[in-house]
Amino acid sequence: MTTSTPAATTLAIQGGSPVTDTAIPFMKPQLHREDIDAAIAVLESGMLRAAGRCAELEERFAATSDATHGLTCSNGTAALQLAYGSLFEPGDEILCPAWTFIATVTMIVAAGCTPVFVDCLEETFQMDPADAARKITPKTRGLAPTHLYGCPVDIEAFEALAKEHDLKIVYDAAQAHLARYDGKGIGAFGDAVTYSFYATKNLGTGEGGLVTTNDDTIARDIGLLRSHGETGKYLHERIGYNLRMNDITGAIGCSRLDRLPTETKARQAAAARFDAILADIEGLAAPTITPKAESAWHLYTVKFDPAKFTCTRDEFIEALKAEGVPTAVHYPRATSDQPALAQWNKQDTPVSDSLTTRVFSLPMHHGLTDEHFETIAEALGKVAAAYRA
Repeated sequence: MTTSTPAATTLAIQGGSPVTDTAIPFMKPQLHREDIDAAIAVLESGMLRAAGRCAELEERFAATSDATHGLTCSNGTAALQLAYGSLFEPGDEILCPAWTFIATVTMIVAAGCTPVFVDCLEETFQMDPADAARKITPKTRGLAPTHLYGCPVDIEAFEALAKEHDLKIVYDAAQAHLARYDGKGIGAFGDAVTYSFYATKNLGTGEGGLVTTNDDTIARDIGLLRSHGETGKYLHERIGYNLRMNDITGAIGCSRLDRLPTETKARQAAAARFDAILADIEGLAAPTITPKAESAWHLYTVKFDPAKFTCTRDEFIEALKAEGVPTAVHYPRATSDQPALAQWNKQDTPVSDSLTTRVFSLPMHHGLTDEHFETIAEALGKVAAAYRA
């Protein structure tokens, strides 16, 4: 689509000069020297399997999240597999978001359970407790909300729903390290909370994951599932897997955990800067935070109003890219609309379906500078003005 604009504000995608010649980094997942040294120390020790550094990460991460137990594992998907495997039986129905990363749902299927898709809230993007309540059946045994983009769901509402219907809750917090709700770490809630330490996460170790719980029995069972159901050498109490972390990963996690509180505060400050920028641009809406929640801001996801512009969301973000501001779409397809999950896509989820063409994420990390914010603000204003309806 071509829009006529004054020469001074001609978009870079239309032949004008970009706001910046140096693209702003979308994320900042690099390791620090101390992270590398921690990994080298493990290599030099020869103790490569899960050992002291994994145990340290478990204890520290659980304490930071206000949970009693932490159990490391190989990745965030494995964390979901362990939590679902401990809490549910094949045939159980589990209510899950239609708007989330696919692993939240595929591990329900892998456990032999039936996913029931719940729509999200227009304001917060989080799983809608009211829609969840409407979709409970006699076969429903659990809830699997995602703390999407780093923002907690309405935990109070889901905990009340679980209590009323005797349901178990697994919170997927893959993106929500150090998020809080009602003054507490999110590990204080639910039956289990799962985390991912994938390279781009707020605490990234390359691969890796962790489950927190406050139930001794669940913690023991997850420990068994994680390591072949083993209770002693060559003694196996139940069927299990090898989903263990290793101490190299654990060491990197411990090192990065030292910086995580400071980096999280920087993300929260960045979100406040973006809120102020978007307040002045009609047609772009800042994300809304769940009441009582404190987001960890893994992603900063903006709502695009197509009625306010003469372009599509995709054309808008291509123009931003040409100006030097990268974006990403989380997600271009609702989870319920994934081909792999077609047989379970029987629920009405209009908000999730609509958001696929109306959201995009701006750069978000602890390394954003004043110059970055000024560049992003200028680029957003320039593109919005050029495409104003």
